[in-house]
Amino acid sequence: MMPACLLVSHGSRDPRPGVAMQQLAKLVMQQAQSLGSEIIVGTACLELNPESLHEQIIQFVRNSASCEKIALKVVPLFLLPGVHVMDDIPSEVALARQALGQDILIELQPYLGSRPGLEWLLAKQFATITATARIIIAHGSRRPGSQTPVEAIAKNLGAVTAYWSVPPSLEFQVKELMNLGHRQIAILPYFLFAGGITDAIAQVTEKLQLQSPDLDLQLAEPLGASAELADLIWDLIKE
Repeated sequence: MMPACLLVSHGSRDPRPGVAMQQLAKLVMQQAQSLGSEIIVGTACLELNPESLHEQIIQFVRNSASCEKIALKVVPLFLLPGVHVMDDIPSEVALARQALGQDILIELQPYLGSRPGLEWLLAKQFATITATARIIIAHGSRRPGSQTPVEAIAKNLGAVTAYWSVPPSLEFQVKELMNLGHRQIAILPYFLFAGGITDAIAQVTEKLQLQSPDLDLQLAEPLGASAELADLIWDLIKE
């Protein structure tokens, strides 16, 4: 059977994440080829797509299986185990399995944020910034326990956490660190790609900087499509 994988992201109205996903898919294919493996790599979105995820899975399988049967691995490129990872994607994969039948093998892989190597990537980004305090800002989720992985990473990297959609906010954590005497603060967006939310984080950072001129806020870039990230994804595919 021909191995294939479908990289699933959230989806965005901003075109930048879609472009980055295509770049990442190419990097994953290159990684596989460098190790002597042949694999079909595609991309799909959970939301903000004309087709539902299970319809995208079905179409990908039918497009890929023109010559032979494929064994498909669905890889959620999500950083936290929120509702999308724990409920929505498994439900969509189940619908695709039901529609395609037992002849097509579809495996749902662990989500990207479960990989220990992500901590190394974040540490590498922090190492380029001189600061006395660190903040990792993630999207956040209201699902109980979903923040636990990023809290563990932050603790290991000597950082505090902030969230975009749930407390504590970036503004709150910056002010808390200022009250502790910190004037050089590194802010690392725990997001895959640049997009609307990372733009909004940059605006909040700029506003805080203007409010406190003696403060040095250093905002890093999100993870981005890189060979290192492709390596982590390849590890997920091989599981």
